[in-house]
Amino acid sequence: MSYTVAIVDDHTLLSQAISDLVQSFDQFKSLYICKNGKELLDRLGEPSNIPDIVLMDINMPIFNGIETTEVLTEKYPDVKVLALSIEEDEDTILSMLRAGARGYLMKDTKREILEEALIQIAEKGYYHTNTVTQILVGTLHHKNKNTELKERELEFLKLACTEMTYKEIAEVMFLSPKTIEGYRDALHEKLQVKNRIGLVLYAIRNKIFMP
Repeated sequence: MSYTVAIVDDHTLLSQAISDLVQSFDQFKSLYICKNGKELLDRLGEPSNIPDIVLMDINMPIFNGIETTEVLTEKYPDVKVLALSIEEDEDTILSMLRAGARGYLMKDTKREILEEALIQIAEKGYYHTNTVTQILVGTLHHKNKNTELKERELEFLKLACTEMTYKEIAEVMFLSPKTIEGYRDALHEKLQVKNRIGLVLYAIRNKIFMP
């Protein structure tokens, strides 16, 4: 199966190089390049321009990566965002993930890691490196740290930290996929997180899951 990728970066030469790199991956096709978030959002008005994944820079004029990701998460939830940036400070990484990004990579990442990240996001919905996880674990402050979770919620949360899909989790817990979606949505609300990465980080932070 082939997945389409849009690149959003205001550095022309770099964005073209990233596009060429994505095009060289067997499972991916570079759909187009945008110089900023506004240009991307304008293009998405045409259904044929909606990609499976967006490789998103952070610092851009007009609409930056965080602002654009927030809009995508709200209006195009099926479009998965992978941040690709030179920014490595904790606040920026956390803001990007809270906005809805499914992963965060530095621009000096190796070719094979970028390809693996794209595969994981396309097939499983998220990807995070150990380095980024450790940064977030050390800085993430959660208002609901002592939130009491029910036994089945804890079981679901631990399984959500694995590479299992939600459908596979439903089978293991002997529940319907719809019920699992209910657990997911309830935990998103209870723990004030927006995505699976948020669930994983909460579980690690509170020693519910040890990677």
